[in-house]
Amino acid sequence: MNKDYVYSVTERFLRYVQIDTQSDPLSKTFPSTEKQKDLSRLLVQELQQIGISDAETDEYGYVYATIPATTDKNVPVICLCAHMDTAPDCSGANVKPIVHKAFDGTDIVLPGDATQVISVKEHPYLAEKKGDDIITASGATLLGADNKAGVAEIMDAAQYLVQHPEIKHGKIRILFTPDEEVGRGVEHVNMEKLGADFGYTMDGGELGALEDETFSADGVKIVIHGVSVHPGAAKNKLVSAIKIAADILHALPKDILSPETTEDRQGFIHPVRIEGITEKAEIDFIIRDFTTAELQGHEFFLRRIMETEVAKHPGAKGEFRVTEQYRNMKEVLDKYPQVVANAEEAIKRAGIDPLKMSIRGGTDGSRLSFMGLPCPNIFTGEMALHSKHEYISVQDMQKAVDTIIQLVQVWEERS
Repeated sequence: MNKDYVYSVTERFLRYVQIDTQSDPLSKTFPSTEKQKDLSRLLVQELQQIGISDAETDEYGYVYATIPATTDKNVPVICLCAHMDTAPDCSGANVKPIVHKAFDGTDIVLPGDATQVISVKEHPYLAEKKGDDIITASGATLLGADNKAGVAEIMDAAQYLVQHPEIKHGKIRILFTPDEEVGRGVEHVNMEKLGADFGYTMDGGELGALEDETFSADGVKIVIHGVSVHPGAAKNKLVSAIKIAADILHALPKDILSPETTEDRQGFIHPVRIEGITEKAEIDFIIRDFTTAELQGHEFFLRRIMETEVAKHPGAKGEFRVTEQYRNMKEVLDKYPQVVANAEEAIKRAGIDPLKMSIRGGTDGSRLSFMGLPCPNIFTGEMALHSKHEYISVQDMQKAVDTIIQLVQVWEERS
């Protein structure tokens, strides 16, 4: 990049995180919260201001835009994607970002709540960022780096490319999505309108991370039907769906198959929501594994637990519903090795050692890959996601911008 370029990524990021875009897993609308469109409209306005005239948002809150090609070569159309929503796990309203200049390497006490301390012992990557400018929230909310960092980085890279038409690259499509955090981010993407051949989500973590593998994922809903009777006349008649649901949860293994007891390539069964009354109770689970075939084994195991516990209560009934969520992107990406290879080269050209990693989770890229857009995930710098301890390095964000600029040039050169 031009050494005289003044990055806009930090100012953009600080602006975007103050817009509440939290998604809602219980909503039946799309997007799940109307407030996500507040950021959509702002991004369209800013894209048009930097000279991208076709920038637009649709009824679903997606943002589409094009950076025209600057080469005569026949280069595949590349999509740069990030999601605008923040996680339901922690408040995203009234975010007050704080820039800690020249981080001194000690624990960061968040001023909005002194009990919230980002410890370098618990966050060893933070210790590596000594001397960087670190952005955190105030202690009352999450920060929103996941994934407004990716949004800001794509926006800054778009500005740079528009201002430097001498840089040779093919046609670039920009896509910003709502509702990624609730697993519905690409549900209404118009793939024909998008018109891209390959894509990259900017939604990874530490500097240099390049992720070409995600979990495969299903959702399971267990519905327990009990028998409701007035408690004063309930002997030998009442069957509590609430208590059966509690028994199912208690029967889950304590030392395996849970997020808190697994790591690396180990899958899990994780209850994420429970509600009910005597007559009916529901438990929602997420089922995860890197090997898609293993999902069925985990689901069979969970179904047996349900059937065993329900059978102990005559009159009770259980339902077991499985919903496919996303699949391991590696199943697709292995067929297109140039997509990951070009990203590796771009990261190197940005002066960074690439870190090939697997995601213990998913991205929009998981589903996009199976929708015909092979789409690995590139680092943004976002760390300690979905929590009040979320933080990001300004310098990592700038390196992510550099990587995008290098990436589109690598595709042009190798086409």
